[in-house]
Amino acid sequence: MTQIVLASASPARLALLRSAGLDPKVIVSGVDEDAFTAATPAELCLSLARAKAAAVAADLAGALVVGCDSVLELDGRAHGKPSSPEDALARWRDMRGRSGRLLTGHCVIDTGTGREVSAVGATTVRFGTPSDDEIAAYVATGEPLHVAGAFTLDGPGGWFVEGIEGDHGNVLGISLPLLRRLLADLGVSVPALWRRP
Repeated sequence: MTQIVLASASPARLALLRSAGLDPKVIVSGVDEDAFTAATPAELCLSLARAKAAAVAADLAGALVVGCDSVLELDGRAHGKPSSPEDALARWRDMRGRSGRLLTGHCVIDTGTGREVSAVGATTVRFGTPSDDEIAAYVATGEPLHVAGAFTLDGPGGWFVEGIEGDHGNVLGISLPLLRRLLADLGVSVPALWRRP
């Protein structure tokens, strides 16, 4: 069976793939995300996903390498992980009561054939209106400092998200429906990758 390799340190991505029946090997790419720029948030997250997958794929044979990167698009600008608690506070004050698009670039490289496929998933996120005290308490948890857009759905940040339009998994960092389509483009059937009891 072909080995799935996740080129990401994201615990949420790994947990989602495991809950969906895969048992990926994790190899962190070491790509310097701050060194990348792009004309649009979608181009940025896709460039990073490709770079992460390529960095890991270079040293592997017979694997399907999955690279992902997420950014929050708000007012046409890309917001990755906050640089500091102060940055996270400012972002939340700006985001509250508004909607943004969580974009996740996905790239899959088949190291056996050298083929690469990629796409961007987009999910609209409607933020609630937490008070300044609630924002400060959330930032104090440390969670928003480790995630794109300074929030999660599956942790304390979920209290401050009113709703989403689109794929829930995309907001967590990997869209299973989009990944299935990319794998199909490479001729790979998802059930063939599921763990066997």
